[in-house]
Amino acid sequence: MPVRDNPVPEPERVGVYVDGFNLYYGLRSLAGRRYLWLDLSALARRLLKPGQELCAVRYFTAPVRGEPAALARQQTYQAALETLGVDIVLGRFQERRDRCRLCGTSRRSYEEKQSDAALASAIVADVALGAVDVVLLMSADSDLCAAVEAVRGVDARRGAKTRVITVFPPGRRSDALRRASDAWFPVGEAVIRRAQLPPLVHGRDGAVYHRPAHWN
Repeated sequence: MPVRDNPVPEPERVGVYVDGFNLYYGLRSLAGRRYLWLDLSALARRLLKPGQELCAVRYFTAPVRGEPAALARQQTYQAALETLGVDIVLGRFQERRDRCRLCGTSRRSYEEKQSDAALASAIVADVALGAVDVVLLMSADSDLCAAVEAVRGVDARRGAKTRVITVFPPGRRSDALRRASDAWFPVGEAVIRRAQLPPLVHGRDGAVYHRPAHWN
């Protein structure tokens, strides 16, 4: 009888979901602005294990308010990421007034809205559609434990198992997310350093995106 070759197993499909502001503040705490020009696609690929393939990188953030120069830098960075196939999902900042209880004075500040909800919804939707086998969640925000629990519920209905692995940004950690996840690990500086965008990123439409001088 002919000997049949062992079938090659299908690679695990990995979706990477990035909490943009959680990552931003982790990078700032690690090395100031040095690593902000981060290639999320390259970073995601470096986090894969043998037998896995990257199927999506989704980046959740909100446009900066009240700082036009910072907004311009943010938009340049997002355009560079989109050139490399990263899915940018924008929430918003809502203005609020913070009042000092002692002196009664108030100041204007902004609170991020919708990004966490959008991130959680994207994870649950991709799992429900059977689009991913592994979720890499890059955040240390314990509010996202609800998304992990929602994945468990979807899996129970589908009769499937989606592994949720939390990747903690530099200097950030959540014990609640660690307990909720199937596995977790911190992303190290060496990986981040090797996953930087080139100084110039050429867009598909001929545009060129320069690393902001403020980030040098």
